[in-house]
Amino acid sequence: MRLGGGRESGNVEDRRGGGGIGRGGIAIGGGFGGVVLVVLALLFGVDPSVILSGMDPAPQTQQRQADGAPAQDEGARFVRRVLAETEDVWTPAFREIGREYRAPKLVLFSGAVQSACGVAQAQVGPFYCPGDQQVYIDLDFLAEMQRRLGAPGDFAAAYVIAHEVGHHVQNQLGVLGRAQRGDNAMQVRIELQADCLAGLWARRAQDARQILEDGDIEEGLGAAAAVGDDRLQRRGGGQVVPESFTHGSSAQRVRWFRAGLQSGQLTACDTFGARQL
Repeated sequence: MRLGGGRESGNVEDRRGGGGIGRGGIAIGGGFGGVVLVVLALLFGVDPSVILSGMDPAPQTQQRQADGAPAQDEGARFVRRVLAETEDVWTPAFREIGREYRAPKLVLFSGAVQSACGVAQAQVGPFYCPGDQQVYIDLDFLAEMQRRLGAPGDFAAAYVIAHEVGHHVQNQLGVLGRAQRGDNAMQVRIELQADCLAGLWARRAQDARQILEDGDIEEGLGAAAAVGDDRLQRRGGGQVVPESFTHGSSAQRVRWFRAGLQSGQLTACDTFGARQL
Protein backbone atom coordinates (compact mmCIF):
# COMPACT_ATOMS: atom_id res chain seq x y z
CA MET A 1 0.00 0.00 0.00
CA ARG A 2 1.07 3.60 -0.62
CA LEU A 3 0.49 5.25 2.74
CA GLY A 4 3.90 6.79 3.35
CA GLY A 5 2.89 10.34 2.53
CA GLY A 6 -0.60 10.19 3.95
CA ARG A 7 -1.87 11.91 7.05
CA GLU A 8 -2.26 10.05 10.34
CA SER A 9 -5.55 10.00 12.21
CA GLY A 10 -5.68 11.49 15.69
CA ASN A 11 -8.46 9.07 16.66
CA VAL A 12 -6.18 6.25 17.85
CA GLU A 13 -5.75 5.46 21.54
CA ASP A 14 -2.81 3.29 22.55
CA ARG A 15 -3.56 1.13 25.60
CA ARG A 16 -0.83 -1.43 24.98
CA GLY A 17 0.95 -2.45 28.14
CA GLY A 18 -1.85 -1.07 30.26
CA GLY A 19 -1.75 -3.82 32.88
CA GLY A 20 -4.35 -6.26 34.23
CA ILE A 21 -8.03 -6.01 33.48
CA GLY A 22 -9.91 -8.40 35.71
CA ARG A 23 -13.21 -10.10 34.88
CA GLY A 24 -16.19 -9.10 32.84
CA GLY A 25 -18.34 -9.87 29.85
CA ILE A 26 -17.04 -10.25 26.35
CA ALA A 27 -17.49 -8.16 23.23
CA ILE A 28 -18.45 -10.37 20.32
CA GLY A 29 -19.08 -9.26 16.79
CA GLY A 30 -15.70 -8.61 15.26
CA GLY A 31 -15.31 -9.20 11.57
CA PHE A 32 -11.91 -10.74 11.03
CA GLY A 33 -11.10 -12.40 14.33
CA GLY A 34 -14.43 -12.32 16.10
CA VAL A 35 -15.86 -15.10 14.00
CA VAL A 36 -16.18 -18.61 15.38
CA LEU A 37 -14.69 -18.12 18.84
CA VAL A 38 -14.25 -21.73 19.85
CA VAL A 39 -12.72 -22.59 16.47
CA LEU A 40 -10.22 -19.76 16.84
CA ALA A 41 -9.47 -20.78 20.40
CA LEU A 42 -8.65 -24.31 19.31
CA LEU A 43 -6.71 -23.04 16.32
CA PHE A 44 -4.45 -20.93 18.53
CA GLY A 45 -4.20 -23.42 21.36
CA VAL A 46 -6.25 -21.35 23.81
CA ASP A 47 -8.74 -22.75 26.30
CA PRO A 48 -12.14 -21.54 24.97
CA SER A 49 -13.34 -20.93 28.53
CA VAL A 50 -10.66 -18.29 28.94
CA ILE A 51 -12.04 -16.36 25.97
CA LEU A 52 -15.67 -16.80 26.88
CA SER A 53 -15.26 -15.88 30.54
CA GLY A 54 -13.30 -12.70 29.89
CA MET A 55 -10.56 -13.69 32.34
CA ASP A 56 -7.30 -11.92 31.87
CA PRO A 57 -4.24 -14.03 31.08
CA ALA A 58 -0.80 -12.54 31.61
CA PRO A 59 -0.86 -9.34 29.56
CA GLN A 60 1.86 -8.46 27.10
CA THR A 61 4.17 -5.68 28.19
CA GLN A 62 4.77 -3.30 25.34
CA GLN A 63 6.00 0.09 26.53
CA ARG A 64 3.54 2.93 26.07
CA GLN A 65 4.58 6.45 25.26
CA ALA A 66 5.31 7.99 28.66
CA ASP A 67 4.64 11.57 27.55
CA GLY A 68 1.27 10.81 25.98
CA ALA A 69 2.56 11.43 22.46
CA PRO A 70 1.42 9.05 19.72
CA ALA A 71 3.50 5.89 19.54
CA GLN A 72 5.91 5.89 16.62
CA ASP A 73 6.32 2.16 16.06
CA GLU A 74 5.55 0.97 12.54
CA GLY A 75 2.34 -0.82 13.50
CA ALA A 76 0.80 2.19 15.24
CA ARG A 77 1.65 4.53 12.39
CA PHE A 78 0.17 2.10 9.86
CA VAL A 79 -3.08 1.95 11.83
CA ARG A 80 -3.27 5.74 12.08
CA ARG A 81 -2.75 6.10 8.34
CA VAL A 82 -5.33 3.47 7.42
CA LEU A 83 -7.85 4.97 9.84
CA ALA A 84 -7.21 8.38 8.29
CA GLU A 85 -7.98 6.88 4.89
CA THR A 86 -11.31 5.56 6.18
CA GLU A 87 -12.13 9.01 7.55
CA ASP A 88 -11.26 10.61 4.22
CA VAL A 89 -13.60 8.22 2.41
CA TRP A 90 -16.58 8.09 4.77
CA THR A 91 -16.77 11.82 5.54
CA PRO A 92 -17.65 12.77 1.93
CA ALA A 93 -19.63 9.55 1.42
CA PHE A 94 -21.94 10.51 4.28
CA ARG A 95 -22.14 14.05 2.96
CA GLU A 96 -23.45 12.64 -0.32
CA ILE A 97 -26.48 11.23 1.50
CA GLY A 98 -27.02 14.29 3.66
CA ARG A 99 -25.47 12.84 6.81
CA GLU A 100 -22.52 13.77 9.01
CA TYR A 101 -19.87 11.13 9.61
CA ARG A 102 -18.59 10.89 13.16
CA ALA A 103 -15.33 8.98 13.02
CA PRO A 104 -14.77 6.16 15.53
CA LYS A 105 -11.84 5.90 17.88
CA LEU A 106 -9.53 2.93 17.36
CA VAL A 107 -8.01 1.41 20.49
CA LEU A 108 -4.74 -0.52 20.33
CA PHE A 109 -4.36 -3.02 23.16
CA SER A 110 -2.34 -6.04 24.18
CA GLY A 111 -3.68 -9.22 25.74
CA ALA A 112 -7.06 -8.03 26.92
CA VAL A 113 -9.08 -4.83 27.01
CA GLN A 114 -12.01 -3.25 28.79
CA SER A 115 -14.70 -1.86 26.49
CA ALA A 116 -18.30 -0.75 26.91
CA CYS A 117 -19.17 -4.25 25.66
CA GLY A 118 -17.21 -5.85 28.51
CA VAL A 119 -13.74 -7.37 28.80
CA ALA A 120 -12.41 -8.96 25.63
CA GLN A 121 -9.37 -11.14 25.10
CA ALA A 122 -7.06 -10.66 22.13
CA GLN A 123 -8.10 -14.13 20.93
CA VAL A 124 -11.51 -12.74 20.04
CA GLY A 125 -9.72 -10.82 17.31
CA PRO A 126 -10.38 -7.25 16.15
CA PHE A 127 -13.89 -6.10 17.07
CA TYR A 128 -16.22 -3.12 17.11
CA CYS A 129 -18.18 -2.17 20.21
CA PRO A 130 -21.39 -0.25 19.46
CA GLY A 131 -21.67 0.76 23.12
CA ASP A 132 -18.69 3.12 22.93
CA GLN A 133 -18.42 3.29 19.12
CA GLN A 134 -14.80 2.16 19.17
CA VAL A 135 -12.74 -0.36 17.20
CA TYR A 136 -10.36 -2.58 19.21
CA ILE A 137 -7.26 -4.27 17.80
CA ASP A 138 -4.33 -6.19 19.27
CA LEU A 139 -1.68 -5.81 16.56
CA ASP A 140 0.46 -8.72 17.77
CA PHE A 141 -2.49 -11.11 17.73
CA LEU A 142 -3.66 -9.77 14.37
CA ALA A 143 -0.24 -10.47 12.85
CA GLU A 144 -0.20 -13.97 14.33
CA MET A 145 -3.72 -14.62 13.12
CA GLN A 146 -2.82 -13.52 9.61
CA ARG A 147 0.13 -15.88 9.66
CA ARG A 148 -1.86 -18.84 10.96
CA LEU A 149 -4.74 -18.29 8.55
CA GLY A 150 -2.49 -17.65 5.55
CA ALA A 151 -3.65 -14.05 4.98
CA PRO A 152 -0.46 -11.94 5.09
CA GLY A 153 0.17 -8.46 3.74
CA ASP A 154 -0.45 -4.83 4.63
CA PHE A 155 -3.64 -4.57 2.62
CA ALA A 156 -5.01 -7.69 4.31
CA ALA A 157 -4.50 -5.88 7.63
CA ALA A 158 -6.08 -2.73 6.19
CA TYR A 159 -9.10 -4.79 5.13
CA VAL A 160 -9.53 -5.88 8.75
CA ILE A 161 -9.56 -2.27 9.94
CA ALA A 162 -11.89 -1.21 7.14
CA HIS A 163 -14.30 -4.06 7.97
CA GLU A 164 -14.54 -3.01 11.62
CA VAL A 165 -14.97 0.62 10.59
CA GLY A 166 -17.71 -0.71 8.31
CA HIS A 167 -19.55 -1.82 11.44
CA HIS A 168 -19.27 1.75 12.73
CA VAL A 169 -20.76 3.00 9.47
CA GLN A 170 -23.61 0.52 9.91
CA ASN A 171 -24.10 1.73 13.47
CA GLN A 172 -24.38 5.34 12.36
CA LEU A 173 -26.83 4.41 9.61
CA GLY A 174 -29.01 2.50 12.05
CA VAL A 175 -28.30 -0.89 10.48
CA LEU A 176 -26.34 -2.57 13.26
CA GLY A 177 -29.34 -2.84 15.55
CA ARG A 178 -30.80 -5.47 13.24
CA ALA A 179 -28.15 -7.93 14.38
CA GLN A 180 -29.30 -7.66 17.98
CA ARG A 181 -32.86 -8.52 16.98
CA GLY A 182 -32.07 -11.21 14.45
CA ASP A 183 -30.79 -14.77 14.21
CA ASN A 184 -27.57 -16.13 12.70
CA ALA A 185 -28.86 -15.50 9.18
CA MET A 186 -29.33 -11.81 9.98
CA GLN A 187 -25.86 -11.67 11.56
CA VAL A 188 -24.39 -13.07 8.33
CA ARG A 189 -26.01 -10.26 6.33
CA ILE A 190 -24.57 -7.71 8.76
CA GLU A 191 -21.06 -9.11 8.39
CA LEU A 192 -21.21 -9.46 4.61
CA GLN A 193 -22.34 -5.86 4.34
CA ALA A 194 -19.30 -4.81 6.40
CA ASP A 195 -17.14 -6.73 3.92
CA CYS A 196 -18.80 -4.84 1.08
CA LEU A 197 -18.23 -1.54 2.86
CA ALA A 198 -14.55 -2.44 3.23
CA GLY A 199 -14.40 -2.99 -0.52
CA LEU A 200 -16.20 0.32 -1.14
CA TRP A 201 -13.61 2.06 1.02
CA ALA A 202 -10.73 0.55 -0.94
CA ARG A 203 -12.26 1.57 -4.26
CA ARG A 204 -12.86 5.17 -3.22
CA ALA A 205 -9.48 5.55 -1.53
CA GLN A 206 -7.82 4.19 -4.65
CA ASP A 207 -9.76 6.52 -6.95
CA ALA A 208 -8.92 9.54 -4.80
CA ARG A 209 -5.34 8.85 -3.72
CA GLN A 210 -4.04 5.74 -5.55
CA ILE A 211 -3.17 3.88 -2.35
CA LEU A 212 -3.06 0.38 -3.85
CA GLU A 213 -0.06 -1.46 -5.25
CA ASP A 214 0.19 -4.63 -7.30
CA GLY A 215 -1.01 -7.60 -5.28
CA ASP A 216 -3.01 -5.58 -2.73
CA ILE A 217 -6.41 -6.62 -4.07
CA GLU A 218 -5.37 -10.26 -3.97
CA GLU A 219 -4.31 -9.81 -0.33
CA GLY A 220 -7.72 -8.40 0.56
CA LEU A 221 -9.58 -11.16 -1.24
CA GLY A 222 -7.34 -13.73 0.42
CA ALA A 223 -8.08 -12.28 3.86
CA ALA A 224 -11.82 -12.31 3.20
CA ALA A 225 -11.65 -15.95 2.10
CA ALA A 226 -9.45 -16.97 5.05
CA VAL A 227 -12.08 -15.96 7.61
CA GLY A 228 -15.09 -17.58 5.99
CA ASP A 229 -17.07 -19.62 8.51
CA ASP A 230 -16.77 -22.78 6.41
CA ARG A 231 -12.99 -22.54 6.20
CA LEU A 232 -12.63 -21.82 9.92
CA GLN A 233 -14.85 -24.77 10.82
CA ARG A 234 -12.74 -27.08 8.66
CA ARG A 235 -9.54 -25.76 10.23
CA GLY A 236 -11.01 -26.40 13.64
CA GLY A 237 -11.39 -30.07 12.75
CA GLY A 238 -15.17 -30.09 12.59
CA GLN A 239 -17.71 -30.41 9.84
CA VAL A 240 -19.19 -27.45 8.04
CA VAL A 241 -22.57 -26.46 9.49
CA PRO A 242 -24.07 -23.59 7.43
CA GLU A 243 -26.87 -23.07 9.96
CA SER A 244 -24.24 -22.03 12.51
CA PHE A 245 -22.57 -19.43 10.28
CA THR A 246 -22.37 -15.92 11.72
CA HIS A 247 -20.15 -14.21 9.12
CA GLY A 248 -20.71 -16.11 5.88
CA SER A 249 -18.76 -18.58 3.80
CA SER A 250 -15.43 -17.78 2.18
CA ALA A 251 -17.11 -17.45 -1.22
CA GLN A 252 -19.74 -15.07 0.18
CA ARG A 253 -17.21 -12.88 1.94
CA VAL A 254 -15.10 -12.61 -1.21
CA ARG A 255 -18.19 -11.91 -3.33
CA TRP A 256 -19.38 -9.02 -1.19
CA PHE A 257 -15.93 -7.51 -0.69
CA ARG A 258 -15.56 -7.58 -4.47
CA ALA A 259 -19.01 -6.01 -4.95
CA GLY A 260 -18.01 -2.96 -2.92
CA LEU A 261 -14.61 -2.82 -4.56
CA GLN A 262 -16.03 -2.87 -8.08
CA SER A 263 -18.86 -0.38 -7.56
CA GLY A 264 -17.74 1.99 -4.84
CA GLN A 265 -21.42 2.66 -4.15
CA LEU A 266 -23.52 2.15 -1.01
CA THR A 267 -26.38 0.76 -3.07
CA ALA A 268 -24.20 -2.20 -4.07
CA CYS A 269 -23.91 -3.23 -0.41
CA ASP A 270 -27.58 -3.99 0.26
CA THR A 271 -27.14 -7.48 1.67
CA PHE A 272 -30.57 -7.27 3.29
CA GLY A 273 -32.38 -6.97 -0.02
CA ALA A 274 -30.27 -9.60 -1.78
CA ARG A 275 -32.06 -12.86 -2.53
CA GLN A 276 -28.78 -14.71 -2.83
CA LEU A 277 -25.76 -13.98 -0.68
